[in-house]
Parts: sequence; C-alpha cells; structure tokens
Amino acid sequence: MENKNELVSFSNVFKFAGAFIAFLIGSGFATGQEILQYFTSYGLHGLLTAFIMLVLFFYVGASFISAGYTNKFVKNNDIFTYYCGKYIGAAYDYFTVVFLFMSYVVMIGGASATLNQHYGLNPLVGGILMAVLATCTVVMGLGKIVDIIGRIGPAIVIVSIVIGLVAIFDNPSGILEGARMIAKGEVEVMRAGTNWFTSACSYVGFCMLWLICFLGAMGKQANSKKEAVMGTSFGAAGFALGCVILMLGLLANIGIVAGTQIPSLMLVNKFSTYFATMFTVIIMLGIYTTAVPLLWQVSARFTEEKTQKFRIFTVILAAAGCFIGLELPFNKLVNIIYGINGYVGILLLVFIVLKDIRNHIGK
Repeated sequence: MENKNELVSFSNVFKFAGAFIAFLIGSGFATGQEILQYFTSYGLHGLLTAFIMLVLFFYVGASFISAGYTNKFVKNNDIFTYYCGKYIGAAYDYFTVVFLFMSYVVMIGGASATLNQHYGLNPLVGGILMAVLATCTVVMGLGKIVDIIGRIGPAIVIVSIVIGLVAIFDNPSGILEGARMIAKGEVEVMRAGTNWFTSACSYVGFCMLWLICFLGAMGKQANSKKEAVMGTSFGAAGFALGCVILMLGLLANIGIVAGTQIPSLMLVNKFSTYFATMFTVIIMLGIYTTAVPLLWQVSARFTEEKTQKFRIFTVILAAAGCFIGLELPFNKLVNIIYGINGYVGILLLVFIVLKDIRNHIGK
C-alpha cells in the first residue's frame, strides 16, 4: 500500500513552486528596485546575500507549508499561534496584517511608476489598473489564485534571467567595474540594510511575513508533505537564480540603472525599445502575482472567503491601498516599508527554529 505521506503529483509540485516564485516576484523584483537595493548595492557581496537568502528560504518555506499540511489550520492566522504561542502569536498576527496591506500599497506604487516611466501615462492609470485586477482575482478565492499565479511566476523569472544574461554578456567586464564603482562611492545607490548580511536578514524577514499564512494555507492543498516541501524548495531555487542573474546584469550596467525608479526597464530599454514595451507587460504581471495574494491574505484575515462581506471588504481595502500607493515615491516605499518590517520579520525565525526543535524532540 502506498504511503500517503510519499504521494507526489509533479503538476502540484510545479504549481506550488510557481506560486512561491510568483508571490515573491512582486513590484520589487520585477522592476529591479528590490534587487538593486538588497543585492546589487553591495557589489559582489550581493552573491553572499543571495546565498543566505536561499538557505533560509529552503528552511522557512518547507516549515511553513509542512505546518499547513500537518495541522490544517482552520484560520490562516492560526499558524502564528502554532509557532509563537497565544500572545506573541497574536502580536505577530496583527503586525503582519498591517505589513501585508502596506506591501500591497508598494505594489500599487510599482504599477504606477512602471507605466509612468515607460509610457508617460498619468500615475493614476497604473495604480488604479492594478487595484482593479487584484480585486477581481481575489474575490475568486485561494484555489483560483494559486492556479493563476502559479503559471505566471516561472515565466516571469525566465524572462528576467534572459534579460540579466543579455546584460551580462553585453558587458561582462562591467560586473567588476560596477563593483569597484560602488565600493569607491562613484555611484549613489539606495541600500536596504547596513551590510550584505543584514540585507539578507531583512530581505528574508519581510518575505517571511508575506509567505507564512499563504504557504500555511497552500499546504492544505498538498497530497503529501514531501510534495509540499518539493514545491517550496524548487520555488526557492528558481527565485534565487533569478535574483543572482538579474543582480549581476544590473551591476554590469550600474551607471545606467543607479537612481532610477524602474532599473530593469532601463536595462531592457538599452537593448531594444520594442522589447522594453513588451517587458512593461511582464513587470505588470509580476506586480499582479504579488498584489493578489497580499490583498487576499488581509481580506481573508477578517472575513470569510467568497462571502458578500469578503467581496465588499476586498474592494474597500483595494481602494484605500490604491490611494496611499499613489501618494508616495516607489523607491522610498520599497526602502522604508520592506526595510523596517524585514528586521521584525527575521525575529520570527527564532520562534520557528524553537518550534521545529520541540517537534523534533517530541518525535
């Protein structure tokens, strides 16, 4: 008789991996702003940032989705109580809700800046368009969200890898030159963190706050723990590869992208204005794949999915986030919101490790 814990559907594995990647892509990755601040700004030390990120993503991704598979949490936020206990768990729960909403605001800012920079459109256009698309998708429920973004995510990473490789091969000596320029302070690049290590911790920290409830809920859809963990592991590896290649591509062209709102678009525009137009659509899709689960998590925290109350609350949240996101510069939104919350998020790692140790000892 086949062990249920060993059942693996590779279509589910790739769907989970795709959803993991798609959720993390967002406006920060797709626009290159996140990669520029967290990785490229530290020169070649950004590779160390990426390595630490990958190791931690392997661990927390597997832990979150396994917890969801094993415990089948009735409420998505119960996962905080599972890791942190009643009181600290409640504090993390409410803090995370606020952070998720503010992250959705960042997505609105990214969509607004993208269409404004490339097409010269009024900033209102991109922000409102993203809010409408996110709202329409969220009301369809988690199952449909995973299906949709799980297919889009890998495609965006592949495109980003191609762009990074083209930028690297076009100017391979630019990588070392870019690292030198950053080290000497010849270019001004906004940084997240004080060094490559704190940057990695901050990055994983805010991503953990994004992922914890989403992966916990996604774990309930897995056939086995093995299938769930394979999905997040493949997702972490694919995302890290995309980060490294795009980081090196930006580093090789640091003189062009430093100080810009949408650095990846500047990179593409260097080679082809026609492809830059197409890549604008890719960026918007990347923002969409993160805006949707962010908005869904906040709505599902306070209302029951697929009810009339859920739909109304989603519309109100989307509109409020759109209004805020259109008022602040995109690069500052990324730096302030992700930076501060990243350090709070990484503290969660201590509780996760302690809980997993207790579980292991208990077995």
